[in-house]
Amino acid sequence: MANPKITFIGAGSSVFMKNIVGDILQRPALSGATIRLMDINPTRLEESEIIAKKLIATLGVSATVETYANQRQALDGTNFVVVCFQIGGYEPSTVIDFDVPKKYNLRQTIADTLGVGGIMRGLRTVPHLWSICEDMLQVAPDAIMLQYVNPMAINTWAISEKYPTIKQVGLCHSVQGTAMELAHDLGIDYDDIRYKSAGINHMAFYLKFEQRLPDGSYKDLYPELFKAYAEGRAPKPTWNPRCPNKVRYEMMTRLGYFVTESSEHFAEYTPYFIKEGREDIIEKFGIPLDEYPKRCVEQIANWKKTSEDYKKADRIEVKQSKEYASSIVNSVWTGEPSVIYGNLRNNGVITNLPYNAAVEVPVLVDDSGLQPTFIGDLPPQLTALIRTNINVQELTVAALMTENREHIYHAAMMDPHTAAELDLEQIWNLVDDLTEAHGSMLPEWARGSRKQRVA
Repeated sequence: MANPKITFIGAGSSVFMKNIVGDILQRPALSGATIRLMDINPTRLEESEIIAKKLIATLGVSATVETYANQRQALDGTNFVVVCFQIGGYEPSTVIDFDVPKKYNLRQTIADTLGVGGIMRGLRTVPHLWSICEDMLQVAPDAIMLQYVNPMAINTWAISEKYPTIKQVGLCHSVQGTAMELAHDLGIDYDDIRYKSAGINHMAFYLKFEQRLPDGSYKDLYPELFKAYAEGRAPKPTWNPRCPNKVRYEMMTRLGYFVTESSEHFAEYTPYFIKEGREDIIEKFGIPLDEYPKRCVEQIANWKKTSEDYKKADRIEVKQSKEYASSIVNSVWTGEPSVIYGNLRNNGVITNLPYNAAVEVPVLVDDSGLQPTFIGDLPPQLTALIRTNINVQELTVAALMTENREHIYHAAMMDPHTAAELDLEQIWNLVDDLTEAHGSMLPEWARGSRKQRVA
């Protein structure tokens, strides 16, 4: 069998690249793959090349590594495209997305998926994803894009809207990651857990969450989750002491279902938890305000140390990660079936969500490609909440597709957290301040403010 060509766009994300490449090269059918690394930062690209080659040496496989500064050359004839970049980086863009809203007393936790921070990140990111699609159509039209970039739902929706023939899937580890957390909270082996989840990225819900019993039957674990939360046994401490994970359990008691994304994310997707003058709520549920900037600073420091350690090491320890990329590549390449959770255009899979929205559902993968599974109607209270987030996604995509700046304001107006805190004039002024601050990071039609454009 021929060996696949796998291109990483944004390969300077060395630790992430290392995890995905390590997963891929541990699969026998993929061990001879050509790993193509592309990044605009030559220093980080060189570091990633060193790490990838040490992975190959450690595993003793026949894979090869190529590096590129040119995107189209890196994509030419490739079979898979792994996208893992952040336009604007922590500085200046993430700092802007947090500091400017604070002037309006609008506080955020993560700000990369929804809200004014997510909207700005989408406006920065989608044009670059579209440029990859343009190149793929020219030099790799049959390749599959494995997209690991936030805001996931906006990105996936915008790609399917403008480039419907591109084969793509948006990938996140929140579904399997949260299932592991819940198994830990209940003291149950994760391998004995069975679940079914559906919704949108960062706001999907476990429709089933069960334990496999010794006799082969399954037990519904929702009563255990409710009881553990009521008795104070859950949530248990997480890897991050700043994030106690209480928001999701509280929302489970109100909605009847557990959401797949973290409490720090979910707190800003709804209007209930982050409120000016309500520090009692912030304290009660342990809302980690400004969490993402803190993580960025920590990750940058850790990355520098880890990267140096990898460069000095003769061998690099390779562990299997919980990412889906290698499973997808293996299934498409060999025909060995697998099931992953992916983000794709809805196309009627969830019947009470918009047809063109990006949804996150179980996806069957084999040599025929990616086939999302039919879900039907979600419980109405779940779709009601999900639609509040889809409104923001839809208007951001509309702004990008039509280059209509007004839709940026409309998207911000519809955001649940922003609308709960600010009046209309504040929202429009905030959008002006953000677009002005981001400047050339945004597409030209979105730059500046209303006053500048009138002048």
